[in-house]
Amino acid sequence: MRLLPLVVVAALVAGCSGSPESAPAPSASTAEAGPTPTLSPDDATALLWRGVRADDPALVQTAIDQGADREARRSRDRTPLVWATKRRHVDVAQVLLEAGADPDAKDDLDDSAFLYAGAEGIVDVLALTIEHGADPRSTNRFGGTALIPASEHAHVEAVRLLLDAGVPVNHVNDLGWTALHEAIVLGNGSDRHVEVVRMLLDAGADVSIPDRHGVLPRRLAEQRGYTAIVAAIDASVA
Repeated sequence: MRLLPLVVVAALVAGCSGSPESAPAPSASTAEAGPTPTLSPDDATALLWRGVRADDPALVQTAIDQGADREARRSRDRTPLVWATKRRHVDVAQVLLEAGADPDAKDDLDDSAFLYAGAEGIVDVLALTIEHGADPRSTNRFGGTALIPASEHAHVEAVRLLLDAGVPVNHVNDLGWTALHEAIVLGNGSDRHVEVVRMLLDAGADVSIPDRHGVLPRRLAEQRGYTAIVAAIDASVA
């Protein structure tokens, strides 16, 4: 990844013109030691946000090298990583995570990069957050794990990643639903929802857990005419 010359970086922050040729050539000892920060922490952080919003991973890396605050908060109490995730800026998210950004830091909606990527099926970012230590038991504003909305939306690959990461398959959210409940109640009985239900069952989803009204998953599926899901549940307990 090619980084911007430091003189250009300073010009971007200051809003003035500058020429890379005007900078003195670094000595061999300086080059070996790495770049010496030339920006204040506040200016480096401002540059970081500029790179995040522009979906410019090289600029983000330069700002980090200059000492930017990776966990700085802006509108909606979002960190750069949460902001990049919600804009699906995958390469920027990767730079941030590799630089140590917290995959579990939440915004004012209790969305973290991990939780949002799982819920929305942003598989590339989800895999990166898991690789960089996201907490599989973290919960969203509804008291649910990332697996629950991923199952609701039938994000098959996200469900697979979350199950492999150890997200509890039988966690009950504040609405009284597990991932299996939401795949049925808020799903539409599509082939992808059937596949998700089978994955959940294979991972140990408990069909004896009722919803908050005492209705079991099989009955919920039967009420909606989801015969393939009913058959999958029956096969899991046969």
